[in-house]
Amino acid sequence: MPVKADAYGHGAVRIAEEAVRCGVDYLAVATVDEGLELRGAGIKHPVLLFSQPLKEELAEAVKARLIPFIGDAEAAEFFAAAAASAGGERLPVFLKIDTGMGRMGCTPKDAPALAAFIAGQPSLKYAGTATHFAVSDSADLQDVEYTHLQISRFTAALDGIRANGISPGIVTAANTGATLSYPEAWFDMARPGILLYGYPPPAPQGGKPPLAVKPVMELESAVVVIKRVKRGESVSYGRTWTAERDAYIGILPLGYGDGLPRSLSGRFSVIINGNSYPLIGRVCMDQCMVDLGSSPDVERFSTVSVFGGETAGAADAAELARLAGTIPYEICCGITKRVPRVYKG
Repeated sequence: MPVKADAYGHGAVRIAEEAVRCGVDYLAVATVDEGLELRGAGIKHPVLLFSQPLKEELAEAVKARLIPFIGDAEAAEFFAAAAASAGGERLPVFLKIDTGMGRMGCTPKDAPALAAFIAGQPSLKYAGTATHFAVSDSADLQDVEYTHLQISRFTAALDGIRANGISPGIVTAANTGATLSYPEAWFDMARPGILLYGYPPPAPQGGKPPLAVKPVMELESAVVVIKRVKRGESVSYGRTWTAERDAYIGILPLGYGDGLPRSLSGRFSVIINGNSYPLIGRVCMDQCMVDLGSSPDVERFSTVSVFGGETAGAADAAELARLAGTIPYEICCGITKRVPRVYKG
């Protein structure tokens, strides 16, 4: 289970602990520091390291027994040397094959030779083989064809590795999109990401969602100030909102410093006491404002549902992402560390 980027903004350690309790086989991080955070919290479960670390981080990665994805011979040499210096058991590693993502990984043609090179390193253990899909979450016909092409390239590379008498170990390819739509890509281990946090890919035009899941995260705030504004008075930077009538505004201690994108200024509504109130003016670093109307049914310190959860009428991260021109990943990952995480259940 991926717990990179602070578990997509949900809190890496707590999510990792729950994932282990639920029986996941592997955790996954993007950086060495993320892996060290898990180890520092006492989590001993296998941890995959998706991204290539800096050279000065290799020793720490090996010491923490993070399992790197390796996509070239030089990286294999780096890790082999670090593992040899550390001594002890061989370091498990995964071969990463670039079948069309265009990022890390060797070509499918070079995969058999690189697999043999890794398998021949006395300090490394060739434990698995991976690839990653670029458009498996898309129902566009060209994207479907491209995903099938990636699967066929990966399968051919695996055949080449086996033809050299080498076991590819744990074979893994399926991200969220492939987990839902391409069972032939499940192989030995799936790696769904945002799906596990409650956001499947969008359904095809007019279709049903591929899986009924609920968002894990709900972002709440509170009305800390209720202020009366007169007709003609403006609110926040740039004076982008001016009161058209005498009204009250509520000030929330939430801004882009907490992960509420500035691009959402004036573009959605929050829920307070079951009623919807629009965001007004520009989102500030530490605060945002809502229009409470002429006679609000809101008290100071009333709870505010910003997105997610089961509050009726509240937007979810997917809706906010649509309004901001981004994806739910960025909304969830953007909730900063200064926002307290409260876990239920």
